[in-house]
Amino acid sequence: MQNNTTTESTGTGTHMNMLKVLTPFHVWALGVGIVLVGEFMGWNFSVAKGGAYGALIACWVIGLLYSCVAMIDSEVTSTVAAAGGQYTQAKHIVGPLMAFNVGLYLVMAYTMLEAADALIVGDLMTAMAATFGHEGLDPKPFVVLTIAFLAWLNYRGVFTTLSLNFVITIIAFASILVLFVAVEPTNPGAVLQHEGLLTDLPYGWIGVVASLQFGMWYYLGIEGTCQAAEEVRSAGRSIPLGTMGGMMTLLIAATLTWYICTGLLPWQYLGQAFTPLYDAASILGNTKLQVLLFVATMFAAIASANGCINDAARAWFSMGRDSYMPSFFGAIHPKYRTPYRAIIFLVPIAVSFAFTGLLDQVITFSILSGLLGYTFMSLNVIKFRKMWPLGSIHRGYVHPFHPLPAYTLLALCSTTYFATFLGYGSSLLSILAFYIVASIWFTVRRYKFVKRGEQFTMSWPRPKGF
Repeated sequence: MQNNTTTESTGTGTHMNMLKVLTPFHVWALGVGIVLVGEFMGWNFSVAKGGAYGALIACWVIGLLYSCVAMIDSEVTSTVAAAGGQYTQAKHIVGPLMAFNVGLYLVMAYTMLEAADALIVGDLMTAMAATFGHEGLDPKPFVVLTIAFLAWLNYRGVFTTLSLNFVITIIAFASILVLFVAVEPTNPGAVLQHEGLLTDLPYGWIGVVASLQFGMWYYLGIEGTCQAAEEVRSAGRSIPLGTMGGMMTLLIAATLTWYICTGLLPWQYLGQAFTPLYDAASILGNTKLQVLLFVATMFAAIASANGCINDAARAWFSMGRDSYMPSFFGAIHPKYRTPYRAIIFLVPIAVSFAFTGLLDQVITFSILSGLLGYTFMSLNVIKFRKMWPLGSIHRGYVHPFHPLPAYTLLALCSTTYFATFLGYGSSLLSILAFYIVASIWFTVRRYKFVKRGEQFTMSWPRPKGF
């Protein structure tokens, strides 16, 4: 554990900073660690919407959406290198109300995803207990234990937290490669039965559109790499390398996962399976492989929950530091240099959502919160380039083909809103209502505490046109 301290003297006293200890490998572990659980569960609900081919189309279309997210995030975050990620970007580029909403999107997306991960761990533990004759165990104690342990780990320090994520994420990703080799991909028909199992689009192209919602589960959370911007040694190097490398890893893992599962499981079963990769391994009759996939599924869920706690806490901490939320939450632990109050505060919220047991609703809340953030991102980067054109400020990374990625991202987000409305229209409207009420609360109750002059931490020239 690194205990060296970093402080800055200000006119009002001493301001404590978080430690700059992270490398591109930690950023990769944060992004991929959060997301990789989507390869082990959740993505397959897209099969129920659009069939096996529809799920593959969703995998690649949403892969394009997240490639745009990764490129845009890499540029803006390597330039606005502060905790809070997209929230901090909105604060500098748009204004307080947008920043508040983006911060809330981040907190809710990661907290809901954390709750879903804890549900997975709890159900896996009860399933394992049942195999040893202990049936009927309540998964809730496992849910609480998982969240509490990972919160404690985050409380103790980010370096150890993300180092653990790196190890268990590598193991989980390696298990997909091992399973891919085990199904003999070079010998079609020997193990994989794509010819007999793959069908045409069962619900036509409208089913393909509907499948885009759960296609996001392949990649949801990769944007969390931005939350590490204040703790990396070099934002201009670590954020782009970790984020883009993570996105390439996930594209490979997603495609391999689809290929394996659709060659072993009928699409009707796959569309409602709880742990599709583990089920696919179970069909092969190899006990060692089955144990490996069970452990990997557990590791993927733990890594995801671990990264979500890290990201949600830093977004909440940043909002507290800027008085968008009570300043009580903007504190850093004097020894461990972590946003410990934000970490502790979000624990009961995650537990309460996990206790509902409504996995699909929790996933939908997470997906829609993330989608709202991506919609802002497409508009944000266009304004960012207009306010500070290339050459006016130093950028750690410049994403190519601007503004094409921004317009592509906006179009794909709009399509995915429609896809979500097809299956979860009431949830979509309820979540939008929640954020509207939250915006009204911020405007009426919290805006007066925001000190605009203290929020601009970047030494940039006056924006063009201002």
